[in-house]
Amino acid sequence: MAIGTIRDLGCAGKTVLLRLDLNSPIDPSSHLILDDKRFREHLPTIRALPDSRIVIITHQSRPGKKDFTTLQAHAEKLEQLLGSPVIYVDSILGRHARDAVAAMKTGDVVMLENVRFNAEENLTLKPEEAKKTHIVKKLSAMADCFVNDAFGTAHRSQPTVVGLPLVMRSAAGLLMEKEVASLSRVFSGAPRPVCIVLGGTKVDDSIDVACHVLANGIADQVIVIGVVANVFLIASGYTIGKPSTQLIAQLKYEPEITKAKEILAKYRDRVVMPESVAVRQDNQRVEYPVHAIPDDAPVLDIGIDAIASLAQVIRRARTVVFNGPAGVFEDADFATGTYELLRAASQVEFSVIGGGHTAAVIEKMGIGKEFTHISTGGGACIEFLTGKKLPAIDALEQSKKIFG
Repeated sequence: MAIGTIRDLGCAGKTVLLRLDLNSPIDPSSHLILDDKRFREHLPTIRALPDSRIVIITHQSRPGKKDFTTLQAHAEKLEQLLGSPVIYVDSILGRHARDAVAAMKTGDVVMLENVRFNAEENLTLKPEEAKKTHIVKKLSAMADCFVNDAFGTAHRSQPTVVGLPLVMRSAAGLLMEKEVASLSRVFSGAPRPVCIVLGGTKVDDSIDVACHVLANGIADQVIVIGVVANVFLIASGYTIGKPSTQLIAQLKYEPEITKAKEILAKYRDRVVMPESVAVRQDNQRVEYPVHAIPDDAPVLDIGIDAIASLAQVIRRARTVVFNGPAGVFEDADFATGTYELLRAASQVEFSVIGGGHTAAVIEKMGIGKEFTHISTGGGACIEFLTGKKLPAIDALEQSKKIFG
């Protein structure tokens, strides 16, 4: 791989600065961690470094958010899952942190305080600027090498993500390596036909993905669902009702409607839209064909006819990439489209799931093992699928060139 791996570093006997992404849902009143999926995903990397001194740097939320908090609970949760001590240090760069790291023995694991408590980590900087920051200089002085396993932050150009690799021998952790390998396979080597399913509310990102995979012959078909489908329906000349139209205007997706028109003009035979939708009327689920959507009801899911036809397209594919729900899946009346299309996707040969809401639904359904790869990074995953080089990946590639 163009990025180094922990097998290349030779970490035995060394102090390893390990960047994780343990950013998790937290109960605002009890401060308990509600979902430990990201913790579990990082365990293989930690366990692959038994002869090292591991200094974990990670974050929780960002300044101004209710769940922006210390990492004491994160250290306790990781200790519980790892089955061995994780020492929490309520400092990032201070003497307390430096002394704790200096006192470590082989096999010890220390977790420093939330790196976003440091103002520099909240800046978006070019790598050359990031490597000059105080946080990068101080952290790099504590360790021998750097391992980035935080794919969820790979699309961020922040000091610990892009600065550290330029000043230390660096490599990808096992999770980062797996993410890059699985997502890269979508672009080359995936069994065909390839079907990309784009849903949810991130229409701008989804449009960019659609443009990339269609223009470069990566996808044989693109299925649009959720708000993404509503934008394509408008672009096709359908009226989707005032509530849904107002939501799209509120989200400022007018430029995306124009882009959707351009996509349809070039690739109409490869873009698949739902033929029916479900709306809420009199507090019930009611279905309509897309040419007869009522003006006063919000579109909240795709219809049964659409589910059947789209599921058939998915099952005919050998590779499926699924990013974003088909509707308001939190409401049982409008979860059918999301659940049934995910069940169809779970049956194909090679299946990749974008992070975020889609991964959460699969966890709830209990069918995670049926998929080839479930990404831990929603934003990073979809940006990767647009064909852009993620800042963290680029930084690791640069590090390999600099340090070998």
